[in-house]
Amino acid sequence: MLPLLKLGTLALRTISRPIARRLKVEAGLHPRFRNYIISFAQANYRFGTNVQRRLYGRATDVVIRPMDEEKAVGAAAELLGELVIFTVAGLAIIFEVQRSARSEARKEEQRKQEIEAMKQKGTNLEKEVQCLKAKLQEMEQLVQRRSWLDLIRFWQSEALEEHKSARFE
Repeated sequence: MLPLLKLGTLALRTISRPIARRLKVEAGLHPRFRNYIISFAQANYRFGTNVQRRLYGRATDVVIRPMDEEKAVGAAAELLGELVIFTVAGLAIIFEVQRSARSEARKEEQRKQEIEAMKQKGTNLEKEVQCLKAKLQEMEQLVQRRSWLDLIRFWQSEALEEHKSARFE
């Protein structure tokens, strides 16, 4: 089961790559979507440039020249394609974690049921031991009285009870 699931995840990631490439192509063709991704790419470019300037200790209050439209479309389309691939991979990981958690929960439930069955068996054995102790004590009392006749009668009554219970089961 696990190899098939991993193979399915790999296939899903492989399928998502052409979808991401198609989104890149479509992003450059539709005017409204193109304007949206250009503004997104420009904001991402300004953010990245400011972060780099801070890391290198340079001034951040400088005006940053915008990228030309084709570079912005290319950068946004690339970012969009990577976003699709990482989203699919992330969803596959989430699915795998949830599947694993459900499997562990089933195993834990099975362990609990086994423990409960063992407890029940222990309780039944305790009752049987108590019953046997009572019978042993009764036999010891009979032996102490040295009434062999009573002892024989006791064994006969036990045999009769076992015979009756065997017939009804």
